[in-house]
Amino acid sequence: MNVEPVFSHRLRLRVSGLLVENDAVLLARMRSPVTDEMVWIPPGGEVEFGEPMADALRREFLEETEVEVRVHRLLHIQELIKHPFHAVECYFEASRIKGVPSVGRDPELRADEQLIEEVAWVAIDELDQRPFVPRNLLAKLKHWEDRSAFEILFRHD
Repeated sequence: MNVEPVFSHRLRLRVSGLLVENDAVLLARMRSPVTDEMVWIPPGGEVEFGEPMADALRREFLEETEVEVRVHRLLHIQELIKHPFHAVECYFEASRIKGVPSVGRDPELRADEQLIEEVAWVAIDELDQRPFVPRNLLAKLKHWEDRSAFEILFRHD
């Protein structure tokens, strides 16, 4: 399965949600199109032209996890450049409105190209032992109770 043409050779604006409940974060386990490795990643995806970022995050979260969320503060921004991929990624705090997390689907990909294999709550204190990306979010997740004081620093990954 080669999904590279769907995601590569262009600048993408991505949004992801950090949904934390009971000291665990909701993550998707998927094969990364960037590294071709299995990773745990916050749910999210590409903002469509003319679509507000909060609307995109609500749409992507529902598509990938079957959970409806409310979008809150922007907590983290980073740029990913790894040829042939280039993305600006914005991570927002999210809270659950309704839904039980389960594997959804990515409508940009055919049934045999789906990347997400699992959706699960992962304890924040276990993230160090998992292939969690982006790694530079670990410090913020480990200090989640202090999120109102987080500075938004631009990170290049």
